[in-house]
Amino acid sequence: MQETAADTPTAFARIDWGQPWLAPLAERGARWQEAALADYVTYLHSLNVDARRAALSTGRGKPLSFIAQDDLPPGASYEGHIAATGCVPTRHNLHDFFNASMWFQYPRIKAALNALQAGQIDALGIGPTRGGLRDALTLFDENAVIFASCDAGVSEVLRDFDWQTLFVTGRDGWGERCEARIFGHALLEKLVVPYKACTGHAWIVEVPSAYFSSDDAQRRAMLDERIAEMLLGDPPTSRDFAPLPVLGVPGWWPANESMAFYDDASVFRPGRRGR
Repeated sequence: MQETAADTPTAFARIDWGQPWLAPLAERGARWQEAALADYVTYLHSLNVDARRAALSTGRGKPLSFIAQDDLPPGASYEGHIAATGCVPTRHNLHDFFNASMWFQYPRIKAALNALQAGQIDALGIGPTRGGLRDALTLFDENAVIFASCDAGVSEVLRDFDWQTLFVTGRDGWGERCEARIFGHALLEKLVVPYKACTGHAWIVEVPSAYFSSDDAQRRAMLDERIAEMLLGDPPTSRDFAPLPVLGVPGWWPANESMAFYDDASVFRPGRRGR
């Protein structure tokens, strides 16, 4: 089996499961990391053992499995192939490592994204551009941060780019009225080597206050169901997202314990309020 677009072992070794945004992935991810450091065949085998145990499926009900990138037939579209066969072409790199992780963390969301992408491909074919809906679906898949909130006021603060209220004066509300969970696999790849300006596209989800007294598995299940229904019921546009500098999330980065961290206007931009 030829290996396509592989990362060096050093790239996989850099994954730090102690980072708070990776904590929900750590148990399965550490096993996959060990397999990826061994070789490509061992890595794919590990993914498929877990996929069979979890009985995952695509939006069209196909049992999910992971195949080598080179096994994608010539001329076949990535999303269309997944929808038709259940087989996810997977390279031996960090980008696809985190993509596979999201199929396990949020299987309904991933299935909904795939179903919508495949539907667009069926209807319009593959052209030089994706089109507005496919662009928005790709943005979600690659760079989304799920922002769960039980307080509409907090959600509005995020939409208004009011970073001082969101991160400074409202700091104590994190974990009680709102939280962030990274979904986008390209964003997770970037955060293997974190940098201050790293920004995700926040997808805001209103949740009941009881959400914040639930455990991690219950929270993920609630978000998975709600967001999948949102996507299928009212497909997204790029305007539905709000930018979120992820290292500003309280508890995610030691430097943000100093409130001066948020004074950097090149990262925490004034946005709509400034206009």
